Amino acid sequence: MTCGQILKMTSAEWILSFNDKTHLTALDNPTGVLRAIAVYGKCYDARTDSLAAALARSAKGPNKAARADFAAFETALKDFAAKALADAAAPGDEQKKTYAALYEKQFRYEFYHEYEAKIPNAVRPSPAATKPSAPAATPPVRADWPPPADSARAAAAQEQARSDADPMTMAKNHFGKLLDALPDDKMHELHKAFGEVVGPYSISEEMRLAVYRYAIFLLESPSATPSAPPPF
Repeated sequence: MTCGQILKMTSAEWILSFNDKTHLTALDNPTGVLRAIAVYGKCYDARTDSLAAALARSAKGPNKAARADFAAFETALKDFAAKALADAAAPGDEQKKTYAALYEKQFRYEFYHEYEAKIPNAVRPSPAATKPSAPAATPPVRADWPPPADSARAAAAQEQARSDADPMTMAKNHFGKLLDALPDDKMHELHKAFGEVVGPYSISEEMRLAVYRYAIFLLESPSATPSAPPPF
């Protein structure tokens, strides 16, 4: 199969297809998973390399400073991953380590994909052509303002419920619980390493959420049900 055909499948679908086509038995399955992940990873890298080259030719890709900033981000992410896997993964769990390396490839692809998806900035009108906006009307004073205490508490509860259901809030809370379950010295080590990933670098909210979900994947027990499906 071509890489284009392979990447139309999720990694889980590809692993099942690979094992079926190579007639691997149940006893050979762990080896088959590693081989399948390696093939998927090569295709994923090839797609990213092709996108990066196309952007470079069109002069629409990231400049040198942006590439250097992303390279530093990747280094910090790899450092955190190494520490997290050393703490969370069982010795010899090569499958989790290999899948973690595949999972990490999404960030380089998304870095270039964001440049591909950018829309050219619209031309701003000159100041002379811009009409001054009319002053905003003063809203009438409501007879029921301020609201009763019970209504205010209900509104606050609804706002908190919306916040708790926000994907980023959920990811941060779950990540915090996984950190809290670790011994203090390991928790502080990983907290510091993760701060080096999400703190100094300019990343989109979508990528920030992906980073949290990747960190959760690294810290979750291999026997636990994943809190979020893999991104591919």
